[in-house]
Amino acid sequence: MACRKVLVSVLVFFIQSFPLLVSVEAVSSASLPLANTTEAKVRCVERERDALLRFKRSLTDPSDRLASWIGEECCIWKGVSCDVQTGNVIRLDLKDTSGNCYRKKMGYLISGNSSCLGGKISPALLDLQHLEYLDLGGNDFQGLATPTFLGSFEKLQYLNLTRSSLVGIPPSFGNLSNLQYLGLRAYSYPYDTVESSWIKDLNWVSGLSSLKYLDLSHVNLSLATHWLESFNKLPSLVTLNLVNSNLNHLPFSFPNWNMTSLSNLYLSGNNFVNSVLPKWLSNATTLQTLDIAINNIEGPISNVEWGKLCNLRDLYLTQNKINGDISGVVEGLSSCNNTTLEFLGLAGNRLTGKFPNSLGHLKNLRMISVSFNQISGRIPTSIKKLSRLEILDLGQNQLKGVLPESIFNLTELTQLFLATNDWEGDLSQNDFARLHQLKVLAISCGERFAVNLSSEWIPPFNLTYIELRKCSLGPKLPTWLKTQKQLHTIILSNDSISDPIPAWLWTMCSQLQFLDLSDNEIGGNLPRLVNFPSSLSRTVDFYSSYSVGVVVDLSSNSFHGLLPLWPNVTHLNLANNLFSGSIPENIGHMMTKLQVIDLSGNAFTGSVPYSITRVKQLMRLDLSDNHLSGKIPDWWDELQQLHVIDLSGNNLSGGIPPSICSPPSLFWLSLSRNNLSGELPKSLSYCKSLLTLDIGENKISGTIPEWFGESLIPLQMLRMTDNMIGGYIPPQLCLLLGLQILDLSHNNLTGSIPSCLGSLRGLKTVKFHKWHPNYYYFNYVFTPKMELVKKGTRMTYTSTLDQVNLIDLSSNNLHGEIPNEITGLSALGTLNLSWNQLSGRIPDDIGSMQLLETLDLSSNHLSGSIPLSMTSITSLSHLNLSYNNLGGPIPSKNQFGTFTNPSSFEGNPELCGKPLNTDCSPPRKREMNKKIEEDDDDDGEERLWFLVSAGIGFVIAFLVTFSSLTVKKSWGHSYFHFLEEVGERIIRSCIVFKACLFRIFKVRRK
Repeated sequence: MACRKVLVSVLVFFIQSFPLLVSVEAVSSASLPLANTTEAKVRCVERERDALLRFKRSLTDPSDRLASWIGEECCIWKGVSCDVQTGNVIRLDLKDTSGNCYRKKMGYLISGNSSCLGGKISPALLDLQHLEYLDLGGNDFQGLATPTFLGSFEKLQYLNLTRSSLVGIPPSFGNLSNLQYLGLRAYSYPYDTVESSWIKDLNWVSGLSSLKYLDLSHVNLSLATHWLESFNKLPSLVTLNLVNSNLNHLPFSFPNWNMTSLSNLYLSGNNFVNSVLPKWLSNATTLQTLDIAINNIEGPISNVEWGKLCNLRDLYLTQNKINGDISGVVEGLSSCNNTTLEFLGLAGNRLTGKFPNSLGHLKNLRMISVSFNQISGRIPTSIKKLSRLEILDLGQNQLKGVLPESIFNLTELTQLFLATNDWEGDLSQNDFARLHQLKVLAISCGERFAVNLSSEWIPPFNLTYIELRKCSLGPKLPTWLKTQKQLHTIILSNDSISDPIPAWLWTMCSQLQFLDLSDNEIGGNLPRLVNFPSSLSRTVDFYSSYSVGVVVDLSSNSFHGLLPLWPNVTHLNLANNLFSGSIPENIGHMMTKLQVIDLSGNAFTGSVPYSITRVKQLMRLDLSDNHLSGKIPDWWDELQQLHVIDLSGNNLSGGIPPSICSPPSLFWLSLSRNNLSGELPKSLSYCKSLLTLDIGENKISGTIPEWFGESLIPLQMLRMTDNMIGGYIPPQLCLLLGLQILDLSHNNLTGSIPSCLGSLRGLKTVKFHKWHPNYYYFNYVFTPKMELVKKGTRMTYTSTLDQVNLIDLSSNNLHGEIPNEITGLSALGTLNLSWNQLSGRIPDDIGSMQLLETLDLSSNHLSGSIPLSMTSITSLSHLNLSYNNLGGPIPSKNQFGTFTNPSSFEGNPELCGKPLNTDCSPPRKREMNKKIEEDDDDDGEERLWFLVSAGIGFVIAFLVTFSSLTVKKSWGHSYFHFLEEVGERIIRSCIVFKACLFRIFKVRRK
């Protein structure tokens, strides 16, 4: 009974791990008649046996899989099944179950003979007129056209050609009216890349009236514009798989929905162009699984009436650009009377808002994944009702507050991601007491959030993945890690660890895949393998016999000492430490399983060891920012798996070796900041997969080869700054349509700027892909790094490099006008043409470059006025137009109001207006205004002296008269009567006098 329970548990786990492969294919095949082979005593039909033998002769079978095809009884041959009553062959199952065939096609080294069947598919199969089941999946027919005659099997119910390297789908397949299962999954590199494999017409699909399962994933459907209409003619369809099928159009609305049986719809990985979340999904009420992840879909999540999709079990919208309030989708799904939702995947979008309390109504949820959004607020207390929850991924959001205690009462949790939010409070080891099933734990701390774990704590769980960032675990490495016997990933970054690495950690290296202790203060020496204790040596030997890979990442620390040479390490990252001395000469002999060598940011000296050529699976070699010297070695043809070579920031000299482009998958080559010299070799034209070429800050001379644009077609980043390259910019460079970074600054280039640069498509489209360094697996394989000048400042870009769109042609001898075509680069963020000999006007249409952040046209001979269209570039934050011949007023509207530094405009004598001190009034008007002011000043002074003199005279006369009147009273009476009349006149005069004074002082103030 116990064994039976174990077997059932294993079976359940397997089915859950491979839902698409098992649940659909197995169920589909199970619906077909059961075949009888070894036990049934049936006689093979002679005609059909001969047909099978002719079919076998047309095949190649290097592993002799069809060795049993001998004798008279074909019904007992491997892969052949017959009808128990008639003896007719009804089932032919020749799929490759080992997976070795597929892995070999993908370039992996496979020991022994290949298990692939190949050759040709003989039309002798047509004699199997009763065939109901045909499976040739997983073999290698090397780009052979899919035989048309396969559409002639009238009774065929199951046809699987998945990953068989057959090309194209013949329209005759539309005759298979009894077909229930059709698997045509391609992904058979390189044969599925040729145009003959593309499907232009899907009209044949309408003939498959009985079809329940259709898999066209990885089949190029880019020319099938009305794909949804074609599949809508299949009312019995249950599963439709169009993953990575190059679909580019996703209809927003779609009337007359006929796929009333559709339960599983897989559309991920198509990258639809200018598409929003379609409204017609609201009509697909029978859907149980909806997967449209990684599709560049944007628009509001409210386009779909989620309350109608009450049968949904799995919902995956991850890695799109969907926006809106997350409460809409949660409240919609929770409004169903019988909520069936188990998996909710919304990570990597632009969702905002807060979790509603109705989240607790989704009681069947097993996964919530909403990381990398902008969700805010607190976690609702209703989360305590999600007792079945296994995965809770809330990382990289804006959630805040104290973590509800109820989270730590969800006893079924296996994965808990809480990193990078604004949590408050403290967590202690008591909070984790009930999480016995936990396998993955990721937390990042902050100023108001801490994790307090005793070093002697014994956790209740056994983790495989631990990530604790900024959690002040130091000074010692927590010893409770010793209790975690299944750990393959340890990330303890920026945790204030300063003590040397304890001996017990090295004994764990046989099981680890990732060890990240970056941004700490760990010191001490790293032991050599030969100095390991005998117990560890035995452990290493044991795991070596099972070919277990080990990953060690000790980046960004303060290590001193000798390099350890572990024979099973696959990823070695010792970046940003204080290692010195030479790289051990035998590193490649001792560590032959390495896939990544990252020794960057240390103080290694000497040359690059030749033994690295022994590491045949090496994908990334990063020796940047050391003190290596000598020449770049010329043995790169021995490392065919290399994707990344970074030797920048050393003292390497000589030329670029001819073999450096020998690895066919090389996409990143950085040789900057060395002492390389000579011209660019023609051998660089063999870098057919290169996305980035960085040879800046060397002493390279010669010209930019014309073959750059003809041979390096995939190139996206070209950096050649600070060399001695002369000549003109060849127009062939414009053939690199995917360029997003072009840095040719600080050279000796002459001629004009090619107008065809305006055709660079890579600078017309905004990219939304983001790198998440040190978080997901691929980031340990490669994180990009490049130095660029943006906004007048030299900056090093890593995780945001994919978002940089830049053209820098500064500090050359370019002349002529700025081509107007360049204003069509609507996604360009930085344009630097300073320190050249450019003349003419600034293009009037420059305002159409709405995403421009940096514009530097300084130190040229540009003339004319500043185009008013520039005021509409609201993203512009760095502007330099100084030292040209520009004239006229400086615009003051919109963004120009923020440019208050006169240095942005100085050196242009004819420019006027703020922030310069030059007045923009015409010269004649300025002279007239000055003369008027002078005349007003003179008139005012004359009036003032006149009034003052009159006042003094009046006072003297009054005193004389008053003294005489006191002597003779009769005169006084007459005189004072006279004064009454004159008094009124004086008051009026005073009022006038006051008004005059006011005017005079007002004029003087001006």
